[in-house]
Amino acid sequence: MAGNQLGKTLAGAMEAAIHATGIYPEWWDGHRFDRATVGWAAGVSGEATRDTVQRMLLGRPGDWGTGVLPASTILRTTSARGAAELVDIVTVQHVAGGHSQIAFKSFEKGRAKWQGETLDWVWFDEEPPFDVYSEGLTRTNASGGLVWMTFTPLLGLSKVVERFVMEDATVETEDRHVTRMTLDQAPHFSDQQKKRIRSSYAAHELDARTLGTPTIGSGRVFVVPRDDIAEQAMELPSHWPRICGLDIGWDHPTAAIWLAWDRDTDTVHVYDSYRVREQTPVVHAAALKARGDWIPVAWPTDALQHEKGSGKQIAEQYREQGVAMTAEPARFMDRSVSVEAGVLAMLDRMKTGRLKVAAHLSEWWEEFELYHRKDGQLVKERDDLLCATRYALMMLRFAIEPPERAQGVSIETNWVV
Repeated sequence: MAGNQLGKTLAGAMEAAIHATGIYPEWWDGHRFDRATVGWAAGVSGEATRDTVQRMLLGRPGDWGTGVLPASTILRTTSARGAAELVDIVTVQHVAGGHSQIAFKSFEKGRAKWQGETLDWVWFDEEPPFDVYSEGLTRTNASGGLVWMTFTPLLGLSKVVERFVMEDATVETEDRHVTRMTLDQAPHFSDQQKKRIRSSYAAHELDARTLGTPTIGSGRVFVVPRDDIAEQAMELPSHWPRICGLDIGWDHPTAAIWLAWDRDTDTVHVYDSYRVREQTPVVHAAALKARGDWIPVAWPTDALQHEKGSGKQIAEQYREQGVAMTAEPARFMDRSVSVEAGVLAMLDRMKTGRLKVAAHLSEWWEEFELYHRKDGQLVKERDDLLCATRYALMMLRFAIEPPERAQGVSIETNWVV
């Protein structure tokens, strides 16, 4: 899931080529087929498939063998109907001795054209409709094969994208992964070219086209460039006060973040995070204390609720486990608990350079990029770490410096790692 012209189609074509030929690089630690394979490579339309997928694999019409498939492995091609010079099937020599087949497909003819076949792999170049994606996935069920997509997420939080960044995708799985490619990572563009590319895009599609971030609903909440608030890991001065923010969950994750406050510049640094679902307060408490049992923990009003089994308040269960919960739920100094006020306070700090977040906290950055409004209302999905950040900022006045006994005792306590 990447920006434009960053090499995503080339990456997809290379994977198709190595599975078709069996010529795996020495460094390859992904799936390997030890036999010839049958795969489908697809684009949005016949013309798009010819101009991108087919060109990357074979080369331009009349010049086969100049793509990523070595010329010596291309045994024959058959022509397709409907688009000039579009190939239907290419037969490829596999190093194990058999013949692989790659068929070129498109999304435009719909799900019906994707039924029936059993495949070893499917490559979607650009994002397919969900029914086509699902059918492609089904083609690999019997073989235990692979499906990969290379696209810029201009369709926003579509059903396909949601399977990777929302719902059950928050649970770690070996069968689902997102690789991000951004303009900043592209060595084939100079800094001057990158600046020109950024300035050429409309604001509402800038992040999708340069960062591979899905365009969101009625608009992202935090319309601040990531580079403006991201910072590298650093040593935290021992005189900076610390506070933790905790968001309570079960079906959605329980999440926590840790802040260090540079009072001289009034800059808050988010240096650590934690997000786990379907675990008890005992488990979460152990994780909180491991980062420093002296750090105050700001918590939401819903932790005043009583847990059905024990009848105890959730906040009290954390206290019993030795967590330094604040005396009251997260509130502003005027005693208000407004979500909108908290979000605006976060946005104000971001825009004025007074909120910095460690670049390695990938889960925090995922939430930051997806947090959005729909019809003017905040969408309360996948915002657990952001909520925890908001609670900690609301209670920043209760942050404390590390006590003498904690000075230098552990990297986790005194460093961003």
